[in-house]
Amino acid sequence: MTQYVAAIDQGTTSTRFIIFDHGGNVVVVDQKEHQQIYPKPGWVEHDALQIWERTLEVMNGALDRGRILPGQIAAIGVTNQRETTVVWDKKTGRPICNAIVWQDTRTSDICNLLAAQEGQDRFRAKTGLPLATYFSGPKLRWILENVPDASVKANRGDLLFGNMDTWLIWNLTGRQAHVTDVTNASRTLLMNLETLDWDDEILKAMGIPRSMLPTIQSSSEVYSKLVASRADGGAFAVPAQVVGVSVAGDLGDQQAALFGQTCFSAGEAKNTYGTGCFMLMNTGEKPVQSAAGLLTTLGYKIGNQKAVYALEGSIAITGALVQWLRDNLGLIEKSSEIETLAKTVDDNGGIYFVPAFSGLFAPYWKSDARGAIVGMTRYVNKGHIARAALEATAFQTREALDAMEKDSGVQLSSLKVDGGMVYNELLMQFQSDILDVPVVRPKVAETTALGAAYAAGLAVGFWKDLDELRSNWGRDREWKPQMESARREKLYAGWKKAVTRTFDWVE
Repeated sequence: MTQYVAAIDQGTTSTRFIIFDHGGNVVVVDQKEHQQIYPKPGWVEHDALQIWERTLEVMNGALDRGRILPGQIAAIGVTNQRETTVVWDKKTGRPICNAIVWQDTRTSDICNLLAAQEGQDRFRAKTGLPLATYFSGPKLRWILENVPDASVKANRGDLLFGNMDTWLIWNLTGRQAHVTDVTNASRTLLMNLETLDWDDEILKAMGIPRSMLPTIQSSSEVYSKLVASRADGGAFAVPAQVVGVSVAGDLGDQQAALFGQTCFSAGEAKNTYGTGCFMLMNTGEKPVQSAAGLLTTLGYKIGNQKAVYALEGSIAITGALVQWLRDNLGLIEKSSEIETLAKTVDDNGGIYFVPAFSGLFAPYWKSDARGAIVGMTRYVNKGHIARAALEATAFQTREALDAMEKDSGVQLSSLKVDGGMVYNELLMQFQSDILDVPVVRPKVAETTALGAAYAAGLAVGFWKDLDELRSNWGRDREWKPQMESARREKLYAGWKKAVTRTFDWVE
Protein backbone atom coordinates (compact mmCIF):
# COMPACT_ATOMS: atom_id res chain seq x y z
CA MET A 1 0.00 0.00 0.00
CA THR A 2 1.28 3.45 -0.94
CA GLN A 3 2.09 5.57 2.11
CA TYR A 4 4.29 8.35 0.79
CA VAL A 5 5.00 10.80 -2.00
CA ALA A 6 8.57 11.88 -2.82
CA ALA A 7 10.17 14.92 -4.41
CA ILE A 8 13.46 15.63 -6.13
CA ASP A 9 14.51 19.17 -5.23
CA GLN A 10 17.30 20.10 -7.62
CA GLY A 11 18.62 23.45 -6.41
CA THR A 12 21.39 25.85 -7.34
CA THR A 13 23.89 24.49 -4.83
CA SER A 14 22.57 21.03 -3.97
CA THR A 15 20.12 18.26 -4.81
CA ARG A 16 17.76 16.71 -2.28
CA PHE A 17 15.34 13.79 -2.23
CA ILE A 18 12.59 14.20 0.34
CA ILE A 19 9.85 11.75 1.22
CA PHE A 20 6.57 13.08 2.70
CA ASP A 21 3.66 11.39 4.43
CA HIS A 22 -0.03 12.16 3.83
CA GLY A 23 0.08 14.99 6.37
CA GLY A 24 2.83 16.73 4.42
CA ASN A 25 5.44 15.91 7.06
CA VAL A 26 9.04 15.07 6.16
CA VAL A 27 9.76 11.35 6.65
CA VAL A 28 13.35 11.26 5.42
CA VAL A 29 15.71 13.44 3.40
CA ASP A 30 19.10 13.13 1.75
CA GLN A 31 21.14 15.99 0.27
CA LYS A 32 24.35 16.40 -1.73
CA GLU A 33 26.05 19.57 -2.97
CA HIS A 34 27.46 19.88 -6.49
CA GLN A 35 30.31 21.91 -7.88
CA GLN A 36 29.96 25.62 -8.65
CA ILE A 37 32.06 26.47 -11.72
CA TYR A 38 33.21 30.05 -12.39
CA PRO A 39 35.26 30.09 -15.64
CA LYS A 40 35.26 33.91 -15.98
CA PRO A 41 33.89 36.91 -14.10
CA GLY A 42 30.10 36.84 -14.41
CA TRP A 43 30.03 33.25 -15.68
CA VAL A 44 28.42 30.50 -13.57
CA GLU A 45 28.19 26.87 -14.70
CA HIS A 46 27.14 23.43 -13.45
CA ASP A 47 28.08 19.95 -14.62
CA ALA A 48 24.70 18.46 -15.60
CA LEU A 49 26.07 14.90 -15.52
CA GLN A 50 27.31 15.45 -11.98
CA ILE A 51 23.84 16.69 -11.00
CA TRP A 52 22.25 13.57 -12.53
CA GLU A 53 24.66 11.43 -10.52
CA ARG A 54 23.93 13.42 -7.34
CA THR A 55 20.20 12.95 -7.94
CA LEU A 56 20.57 9.17 -8.08
CA GLU A 57 22.80 9.26 -5.01
CA VAL A 58 20.28 11.15 -2.84
CA MET A 59 17.39 9.02 -4.06
CA ASN A 60 19.24 5.87 -2.98
CA GLY A 61 20.35 7.49 0.26
CA ALA A 62 16.90 8.61 1.38
CA LEU A 63 15.11 5.41 0.38
CA ASP A 64 17.69 3.26 2.17
CA ARG A 65 17.79 5.42 5.30
CA GLY A 66 13.99 5.50 5.49
CA ARG A 67 13.81 1.74 4.84
CA ILE A 68 11.26 2.40 2.12
CA LEU A 69 9.90 -0.70 0.38
CA PRO A 70 8.73 -1.15 -3.22
CA GLY A 71 5.12 -0.05 -3.55
CA GLN A 72 5.24 2.51 -0.73
CA ILE A 73 5.92 5.56 -2.93
CA ALA A 74 2.76 6.67 -4.77
CA ALA A 75 4.45 9.19 -7.09
CA ILE A 76 7.47 11.45 -7.47
CA GLY A 77 7.52 15.17 -8.18
CA VAL A 78 10.40 17.26 -9.49
CA THR A 79 11.25 20.85 -8.60
CA ASN A 80 14.31 22.66 -9.81
CA GLN A 81 16.47 25.75 -10.12
CA ARG A 82 14.78 27.59 -12.94
CA GLU A 83 16.30 29.09 -16.12
CA THR A 84 19.54 27.10 -15.83
CA THR A 85 20.13 25.84 -19.36
CA VAL A 86 21.20 22.36 -20.47
CA VAL A 87 21.75 21.26 -24.08
CA TRP A 88 22.54 17.64 -24.80
CA ASP A 89 22.97 15.16 -27.65
CA LYS A 90 19.84 13.01 -27.73
CA LYS A 91 21.75 10.02 -29.14
CA THR A 92 24.59 9.92 -26.59
CA GLY A 93 22.71 11.55 -23.72
CA ARG A 94 25.73 13.75 -22.96
CA PRO A 95 25.59 17.55 -22.58
CA ILE A 96 27.53 19.43 -25.25
CA CYS A 97 28.82 21.91 -22.62
CA ASN A 98 28.35 22.77 -18.97
CA ALA A 99 24.92 24.00 -17.96
CA ILE A 100 24.69 27.81 -17.92
CA VAL A 101 23.26 28.80 -14.54
CA TRP A 102 20.50 31.36 -14.04
CA GLN A 103 22.97 33.74 -12.33
CA ASP A 104 25.29 33.81 -15.36
CA THR A 105 25.59 37.17 -17.16
CA ARG A 106 27.47 36.22 -20.34
CA THR A 107 24.41 36.83 -22.53
CA SER A 108 24.30 40.60 -21.96
CA ASP A 109 25.41 41.34 -25.54
CA ILE A 110 22.74 39.03 -26.95
CA CYS A 111 20.10 40.71 -24.78
CA ASN A 112 21.28 44.18 -25.79
CA LEU A 113 21.18 43.22 -29.47
CA LEU A 114 17.64 41.85 -29.17
CA ALA A 115 16.59 45.01 -27.31
CA ALA A 116 18.33 47.43 -29.68
CA GLN A 117 15.27 48.46 -31.68
CA GLU A 118 12.24 47.70 -29.51
CA GLY A 119 13.73 47.97 -26.02
CA GLN A 120 14.14 45.70 -23.03
CA ASP A 121 10.39 44.99 -22.95
CA ARG A 122 10.27 43.74 -26.56
CA PHE A 123 8.76 40.39 -25.56
CA ARG A 124 7.17 41.36 -22.22
CA ALA A 125 3.57 41.50 -23.51
CA LYS A 126 3.82 37.88 -24.62
CA THR A 127 6.13 36.42 -21.97
CA GLY A 128 5.74 38.69 -18.95
CA LEU A 129 9.53 39.05 -18.85
CA PRO A 130 12.09 41.70 -19.81
CA LEU A 131 15.09 40.87 -21.95
CA ALA A 132 17.63 39.91 -19.30
CA THR A 133 20.56 37.55 -18.82
CA TYR A 134 18.48 35.72 -16.19
CA PHE A 135 16.33 33.75 -18.65
CA SER A 136 16.98 30.59 -20.66
CA GLY A 137 16.32 31.78 -24.21
CA PRO A 138 19.41 34.01 -24.53
CA LYS A 139 21.53 31.32 -22.80
CA LEU A 140 20.38 28.77 -25.36
CA ARG A 141 21.17 31.25 -28.16
CA TRP A 142 24.68 31.70 -26.72
CA ILE A 143 25.29 27.95 -26.73
CA LEU A 144 24.15 27.65 -30.35
CA GLU A 145 26.46 30.49 -31.36
CA ASN A 146 29.54 29.53 -29.36
CA VAL A 147 29.75 25.74 -28.95
CA PRO A 148 31.33 24.17 -32.06
CA ASP A 149 28.77 22.51 -34.40
CA ALA A 150 25.92 23.19 -31.97
CA SER A 151 23.83 25.17 -34.44
CA VAL A 152 24.30 22.58 -37.22
CA LYS A 153 23.37 19.71 -34.88
CA ALA A 154 20.38 21.59 -33.52
CA ASN A 155 18.98 22.29 -36.97
CA ARG A 156 19.54 18.63 -37.84
CA GLY A 157 17.41 17.62 -34.85
CA ASP A 158 20.26 15.99 -32.89
CA LEU A 159 20.19 18.25 -29.82
CA LEU A 160 17.69 18.68 -27.00
CA PHE A 161 17.21 21.64 -24.66
CA GLY A 162 15.83 21.69 -21.18
CA ASN A 163 16.05 23.23 -17.77
CA MET A 164 17.04 20.92 -14.93
CA ASP A 165 13.52 19.49 -14.60
CA THR A 166 13.54 18.39 -18.23
CA TRP A 167 17.07 16.99 -18.01
CA LEU A 168 16.28 14.89 -14.94
CA ILE A 169 12.88 13.63 -16.12
CA TRP A 170 14.40 12.63 -19.48
CA ASN A 171 17.07 10.59 -17.68
CA LEU A 172 14.75 9.15 -15.02
CA THR A 173 12.34 7.87 -17.66
CA GLY A 174 14.96 6.07 -19.72
CA ARG A 175 15.45 9.00 -22.11
CA GLN A 176 11.80 8.85 -23.18
CA ALA A 177 9.93 11.84 -21.74
CA HIS A 178 11.23 15.17 -23.09
CA VAL A 179 8.83 17.42 -21.17
CA THR A 180 8.59 20.51 -19.02
CA ASP A 181 5.74 22.23 -17.23
CA VAL A 182 4.20 25.65 -17.72
CA THR A 183 6.06 27.21 -14.77
CA ASN A 184 9.51 26.28 -16.03
CA ALA A 185 8.60 27.12 -19.63
CA SER A 186 7.43 30.57 -18.51
CA ARG A 187 11.01 31.31 -17.41
CA THR A 188 12.64 30.72 -20.78
CA LEU A 189 11.51 33.98 -22.47
CA LEU A 190 10.19 31.68 -25.21
CA MET A 191 6.67 30.76 -24.00
CA ASN A 192 3.52 32.75 -24.70
CA LEU A 193 1.59 33.34 -21.46
CA GLU A 194 -1.79 33.16 -23.19
CA THR A 195 -1.31 30.06 -25.38
CA LEU A 196 1.00 28.25 -22.93
CA ASP A 197 3.05 27.17 -25.95
CA TRP A 198 6.37 28.14 -27.50
CA ASP A 199 6.04 31.37 -29.45
CA ASP A 200 7.19 31.01 -33.06
CA GLU A 201 7.91 34.72 -33.50
CA ILE A 202 10.26 34.76 -30.50
CA LEU A 203 11.91 31.48 -31.55
CA LYS A 204 12.62 33.03 -34.95
CA ALA A 205 14.02 36.23 -33.41
CA MET A 206 16.37 34.19 -31.22
CA GLY A 207 17.26 31.65 -33.91
CA ILE A 208 16.16 28.63 -31.86
CA PRO A 209 14.84 25.49 -33.63
CA ARG A 210 11.52 24.35 -32.15
CA SER A 211 12.62 20.71 -32.46
CA MET A 212 15.04 21.21 -29.54
CA LEU A 213 12.34 22.21 -27.11
CA PRO A 214 10.45 19.96 -24.69
CA THR A 215 6.68 19.50 -24.78
CA ILE A 216 4.95 21.90 -22.37
CA GLN A 217 2.57 20.11 -20.01
CA SER A 218 0.72 20.92 -16.80
CA SER A 219 2.41 20.94 -13.39
CA SER A 220 0.42 17.95 -12.14
CA GLU A 221 -0.08 14.93 -14.39
CA VAL A 222 1.58 11.60 -15.07
CA TYR A 223 4.44 12.31 -17.51
CA SER A 224 5.96 8.82 -17.55
CA LYS A 225 7.29 6.13 -15.22
CA LEU A 226 10.77 5.68 -13.77
CA VAL A 227 12.87 3.00 -15.43
CA ALA A 228 16.03 1.25 -14.27
CA SER A 229 18.90 3.44 -15.51
CA ARG A 230 22.15 4.93 -14.25
CA ALA A 231 24.47 7.84 -14.97
CA ASP A 232 27.19 6.99 -17.50
CA GLY A 233 30.05 5.47 -15.54
CA GLY A 234 28.32 6.38 -12.29
CA ALA A 235 28.07 4.34 -9.13
CA PHE A 236 24.30 4.83 -8.65
CA ALA A 237 21.19 3.68 -10.52
CA VAL A 238 17.48 4.48 -10.23
CA PRO A 239 16.58 2.67 -6.97
CA ALA A 240 14.61 -0.55 -7.31
CA GLN A 241 12.06 0.76 -4.80
CA VAL A 242 10.82 3.38 -7.28
CA VAL A 243 11.23 1.69 -10.68
CA GLY A 244 7.78 1.86 -12.27
CA VAL A 245 6.64 4.77 -10.08
CA SER A 246 5.11 7.71 -11.97
CA VAL A 247 6.83 11.06 -12.33
CA ALA A 248 3.71 13.15 -11.90
CA GLY A 249 4.65 16.64 -10.70
CA ASP A 250 6.92 19.34 -12.13
CA LEU A 251 7.26 22.94 -10.95
CA GLY A 252 10.06 25.49 -10.96
CA ASP A 253 11.36 25.90 -7.42
CA GLN A 254 9.68 29.20 -6.60
CA GLN A 255 6.31 28.17 -7.98
CA ALA A 256 6.66 24.89 -6.07
CA ALA A 257 7.14 26.90 -2.86
CA LEU A 258 4.02 28.97 -3.67
CA PHE A 259 2.10 25.70 -4.08
CA GLY A 260 3.67 24.13 -0.98
CA GLN A 261 2.70 27.22 1.04
CA THR A 262 -0.89 26.61 -0.17
CA CYS A 263 -1.18 30.09 -1.71
CA PHE A 264 -4.15 28.95 -3.78
CA SER A 265 -6.18 32.19 -3.66
CA ALA A 266 -5.51 35.42 -5.53
CA GLY A 267 -3.63 37.87 -3.29
CA GLU A 268 -1.79 35.22 -1.24
CA ALA A 269 2.00 35.50 -1.33
CA LYS A 270 5.18 33.82 -0.09
CA ASN A 271 8.88 34.66 0.01
CA THR A 272 11.57 31.99 -0.33
CA TYR A 273 15.04 32.63 1.11
CA GLY A 274 17.58 30.48 -0.73
CA THR A 275 20.51 31.21 -3.02
CA GLY A 276 18.42 34.13 -4.15
CA CYS A 277 15.15 35.49 -2.79
CA PHE A 278 11.87 35.11 -4.64
CA MET A 279 8.55 36.62 -3.69
CA LEU A 280 5.49 35.33 -5.54
CA MET A 281 1.88 36.44 -5.32
CA ASN A 282 -1.01 34.43 -6.76
CA THR A 283 -2.95 36.70 -9.18
CA GLY A 284 -5.60 34.20 -10.26
CA GLU A 285 -6.48 32.91 -13.74
CA LYS A 286 -5.41 36.02 -15.70
CA PRO A 287 -1.82 37.27 -16.14
CA VAL A 288 -1.21 40.69 -14.56
CA GLN A 289 1.39 42.77 -16.41
CA SER A 290 3.73 44.62 -14.08
CA ALA A 291 4.33 48.36 -14.19
CA ALA A 292 6.78 48.24 -11.28
CA GLY A 293 9.59 45.97 -12.46
CA LEU A 294 8.16 42.60 -11.45
CA LEU A 295 7.82 39.50 -13.59
CA THR A 296 4.52 38.09 -14.82
CA THR A 297 4.81 34.35 -14.59
CA LEU A 298 2.88 31.10 -14.23
CA GLY A 299 1.96 30.04 -10.71
CA TYR A 300 0.90 26.48 -11.51
CA LYS A 301 -1.48 24.44 -13.65
CA ILE A 302 -3.20 21.35 -12.24
CA GLY A 303 -4.06 18.82 -14.94
CA ASN A 304 -6.79 20.12 -17.24
CA GLN A 305 -7.76 22.99 -14.93
CA LYS A 306 -7.10 26.60 -15.91
CA ALA A 307 -3.61 27.94 -15.38
CA VAL A 308 -2.99 30.15 -12.34
CA TYR A 309 -0.67 33.13 -12.78
CA ALA A 310 1.60 35.03 -10.41
CA LEU A 311 3.65 38.19 -9.99
CA GLU A 312 7.24 37.62 -8.97
CA GLY A 313 9.93 39.74 -7.41
CA SER A 314 13.24 37.99 -8.18
CA ILE A 315 16.40 38.80 -6.21
CA ALA A 316 19.59 37.19 -7.47
CA ILE A 317 21.85 37.10 -4.41
CA THR A 318 20.76 36.55 -0.79
CA GLY A 319 21.87 33.22 0.70
CA ALA A 320 24.61 33.18 -1.94
CA LEU A 321 26.08 36.26 -0.26
CA VAL A 322 26.52 34.29 2.97
CA GLN A 323 28.09 31.48 0.94
CA TRP A 324 30.45 34.02 -0.66
CA LEU A 325 31.52 35.34 2.74
CA ARG A 326 32.24 31.72 3.74
CA ASP A 327 33.93 30.42 0.60
CA ASN A 328 35.60 33.47 -0.95
CA LEU A 329 36.54 35.53 2.09
CA GLY A 330 36.73 32.87 4.80
CA LEU A 331 34.86 35.20 7.15
CA ILE A 332 32.95 32.22 8.57
CA GLU A 333 33.47 28.44 8.39
CA LYS A 334 29.80 27.45 8.22
CA SER A 335 26.87 29.43 6.85
CA SER A 336 25.04 29.06 10.15
CA GLU A 337 27.78 31.13 11.85
CA ILE A 338 26.68 34.30 10.07
CA GLU A 339 24.01 35.06 12.68
CA THR A 340 26.41 34.68 15.61
CA LEU A 341 28.92 36.99 13.92
CA ALA A 342 26.22 39.56 13.06
CA LYS A 343 25.05 39.56 16.69
CA THR A 344 28.49 40.76 17.88
CA VAL A 345 27.40 44.28 16.84
CA ASP A 346 24.22 46.27 17.48
CA ASP A 347 23.74 47.62 13.96
CA ASN A 348 25.36 47.75 10.52
CA GLY A 349 27.88 50.42 11.51
CA GLY A 350 26.58 52.71 8.78
CA ILE A 351 27.39 50.36 5.88
CA TYR A 352 25.21 48.76 3.23
CA PHE A 353 26.16 45.68 1.19
CA VAL A 354 24.47 45.63 -2.23
CA PRO A 355 25.19 42.15 -3.65
CA ALA A 356 24.76 42.89 -7.35
CA PHE A 357 27.14 40.06 -8.30
CA SER A 358 24.92 39.12 -11.26
CA GLY A 359 23.58 42.59 -11.86
CA LEU A 360 20.35 43.75 -10.23
CA PHE A 361 17.11 41.82 -10.71
CA ALA A 362 13.69 43.11 -9.59
CA PRO A 363 12.68 45.86 -9.68
CA TYR A 364 15.69 47.36 -11.53
CA TRP A 365 16.77 44.80 -14.17
CA LYS A 366 20.23 46.28 -14.63
CA SER A 367 22.69 43.67 -15.85
CA ASP A 368 25.49 46.27 -15.83
CA ALA A 369 25.33 46.77 -12.05
CA ARG A 370 27.92 45.14 -9.79
CA GLY A 371 28.23 44.56 -6.05
CA ALA A 372 29.34 47.25 -3.61
CA ILE A 373 29.84 47.90 0.09
CA VAL A 374 29.20 51.58 0.79
CA GLY A 375 29.62 53.78 3.84
CA MET A 376 32.92 52.20 4.96
CA THR A 377 34.91 53.76 7.79
CA ARG A 378 37.70 52.40 10.04
CA TYR A 379 35.04 51.77 12.68
CA VAL A 380 33.58 48.92 10.61
CA ASN A 381 34.52 45.34 11.53
CA LYS A 382 33.58 41.87 10.30
CA GLY A 383 30.51 41.83 12.51
CA HIS A 384 29.14 44.87 10.68
CA ILE A 385 29.83 43.22 7.31
CA ALA A 386 27.98 40.09 8.45
CA ARG A 387 25.04 42.14 9.65
CA ALA A 388 24.94 44.23 6.46
CA ALA A 389 24.93 41.00 4.43
CA LEU A 390 21.85 39.74 6.27
CA GLU A 391 20.15 43.13 6.11
CA ALA A 392 20.67 43.20 2.33
CA THR A 393 18.27 40.26 2.02
CA ALA A 394 15.59 42.11 3.99
CA PHE A 395 16.03 45.40 2.13
CA GLN A 396 15.79 43.68 -1.26
CA THR A 397 12.64 41.89 -0.10
CA ARG A 398 11.15 45.27 0.91
CA GLU A 399 11.76 46.57 -2.61
CA ALA A 400 10.02 43.53 -4.09
CA LEU A 401 7.07 43.86 -1.70
CA ASP A 402 6.64 47.57 -2.44
CA ALA A 403 6.51 46.80 -6.17
CA MET A 404 4.09 43.92 -5.64
CA GLU A 405 1.66 46.01 -3.63
CA LYS A 406 1.82 48.73 -6.28
CA ASP A 407 1.10 46.29 -9.13
CA SER A 408 -1.56 44.21 -7.42
CA GLY A 409 -3.33 46.82 -5.31
CA VAL A 410 -3.20 44.26 -2.48
CA GLN A 411 -1.56 45.28 0.79
CA LEU A 412 -0.15 42.20 2.50
CA SER A 413 -1.22 41.70 6.10
CA SER A 414 1.55 39.12 6.67
CA LEU A 415 4.25 37.34 4.67
CA LYS A 416 4.65 33.56 4.54
CA VAL A 417 8.34 32.62 4.39
CA ASP A 418 10.36 29.49 3.68
CA GLY A 419 13.84 28.38 2.68
CA GLY A 420 17.09 27.85 4.53
CA MET A 421 17.46 31.39 5.89
CA VAL A 422 14.13 31.41 7.77
CA TYR A 423 15.86 29.80 10.77
CA ASN A 424 18.01 32.92 11.15
CA GLU A 425 16.20 34.72 13.98
CA LEU A 426 18.08 37.99 13.51
CA LEU A 427 17.22 38.15 9.81
CA MET A 428 13.55 37.24 10.28
CA GLN A 429 13.05 39.88 12.98
CA PHE A 430 14.78 42.52 10.86
CA GLN A 431 12.66 41.41 7.89
CA SER A 432 9.47 41.98 9.86
CA ASP A 433 10.81 45.32 11.11
CA ILE A 434 11.73 46.65 7.67
CA LEU A 435 8.45 45.44 6.07
CA ASP A 436 6.27 46.51 9.01
CA VAL A 437 4.23 43.31 8.70
CA PRO A 438 4.33 39.98 10.57
CA VAL A 439 6.55 37.28 9.05
CA VAL A 440 5.21 33.72 9.36
CA ARG A 441 7.16 30.45 9.08
CA PRO A 442 5.14 27.25 8.48
CA LYS A 443 5.58 24.02 10.45
CA VAL A 444 6.97 22.30 7.34
CA ALA A 445 9.58 24.73 6.01
CA GLU A 446 10.57 22.44 3.09
CA THR A 447 7.81 24.00 1.04
CA THR A 448 9.61 23.82 -2.33
CA ALA A 449 9.91 20.03 -2.24
CA LEU A 450 6.48 19.78 -0.60
CA GLY A 451 4.92 21.71 -3.49
CA ALA A 452 6.35 19.25 -6.03
CA ALA A 453 5.18 16.34 -3.87
CA TYR A 454 1.69 17.86 -3.63
CA ALA A 455 1.50 18.24 -7.43
CA ALA A 456 2.56 14.62 -7.95
CA GLY A 457 0.23 13.31 -5.25
CA LEU A 458 -2.77 15.17 -6.69
CA ALA A 459 -2.11 13.64 -10.12
CA VAL A 460 -2.35 10.08 -8.79
CA GLY A 461 -5.11 10.62 -6.23
CA PHE A 462 -2.90 10.44 -3.12
CA TRP A 463 -4.46 13.77 -2.11
CA LYS A 464 -8.03 14.58 -3.14
CA ASP A 465 -8.02 18.33 -3.74
CA LEU A 466 -6.54 21.70 -2.79
CA ASP A 467 -8.64 21.93 0.36
CA GLU A 468 -7.00 18.76 1.69
CA LEU A 469 -3.58 20.30 1.03
CA ARG A 470 -4.56 23.56 2.70
CA SER A 471 -5.55 21.68 5.86
CA ASN A 472 -1.95 20.41 6.15
CA TRP A 473 -0.52 23.94 6.50
CA GLY A 474 0.32 25.04 10.04
CA ARG A 475 2.09 28.00 11.68
CA ASP A 476 5.41 27.34 13.42
CA ARG A 477 6.84 30.78 14.26
CA GLU A 478 5.81 34.40 13.78
CA TRP A 479 7.89 37.57 14.04
CA LYS A 480 6.15 40.93 14.56
CA PRO A 481 7.50 44.43 13.82
CA GLN A 482 9.32 46.11 16.71
CA MET A 483 11.14 48.97 14.95
CA GLU A 484 10.06 52.60 15.15
CA SER A 485 8.75 54.02 11.89
CA ALA A 486 11.32 56.82 11.63
CA ARG A 487 14.23 54.42 12.03
CA ARG A 488 12.70 52.03 9.49
CA GLU A 489 12.37 54.69 6.83
CA LYS A 490 15.85 56.13 7.51
CA LEU A 491 17.47 52.71 7.07
CA TYR A 492 15.49 52.01 3.92
CA ALA A 493 16.36 55.41 2.41
CA GLY A 494 20.03 54.62 3.03
CA TRP A 495 19.61 51.31 1.22
CA LYS A 496 17.95 52.97 -1.79
CA LYS A 497 20.84 55.43 -1.98
CA ALA A 498 23.39 52.60 -1.75
CA VAL A 499 21.74 50.70 -4.61
CA THR A 500 22.28 53.65 -6.98
CA ARG A 501 26.04 53.36 -6.39
CA THR A 502 26.08 49.99 -8.20
CA PHE A 503 24.54 51.24 -11.46
CA ASP A 504 26.33 51.34 -14.82
CA TRP A 505 29.51 49.67 -13.59
CA VAL A 506 30.06 47.37 -16.59
CA GLU A 507 30.67 49.32 -19.79
